[in-house]
Amino acid sequence: MNLERERALARQLLKEGKKEKAMLLLKKKRYQEQLLDKTENQISNLERMVQDIEFTQIEMKVIEGLKIGNECLNKMHQVMSIEEVERIIGETQDAVEYQRQIDEILAGSLTEEDEDAILEELNAITQEQMELPEVPSEPLPEKIPGTLSVYALQLWLLVLLSSMQ
Repeated sequence: MNLERERALARQLLKEGKKEKAMLLLKKKRYQEQLLDKTENQISNLERMVQDIEFTQIEMKVIEGLKIGNECLNKMHQVMSIEEVERIIGETQDAVEYQRQIDEILAGSLTEEDEDAILEELNAITQEQMELPEVPSEPLPEKIPGTLSVYALQLWLLVLLSSMQ
């Protein structure tokens, strides 16, 4: 290294009795050491600044992602009310229960007596007059672009509930 060479040269100058030149050379060496330290500190500060900037950019991307996610959730909340979700979940649970009953029937777990009772109940239901709900006269709202249809949401909830069992 250049600094070590200058130190050896200063030692040589002292042996030759050139104290002034040796002192000047050591001052030069000291100045270069300080300049080198100062430069290393500046480089270290620059590296820290670059890391801070990169981290801030990542934070900004995270915040932008959260903002987009919140906007999407708000749009979905406008389309689906809690009552609607509860209704869909109820329908899905009913469908799962109905399917379970069908599975039991197909598995042959019912006796002949059970089948007779089921036929009697079916006949009673078909003879009762069923009340149908009134059909709304105003047109249905159009689907908002970028949102799930009620059918897709029902299907998703059905899959979710069936995976819970």
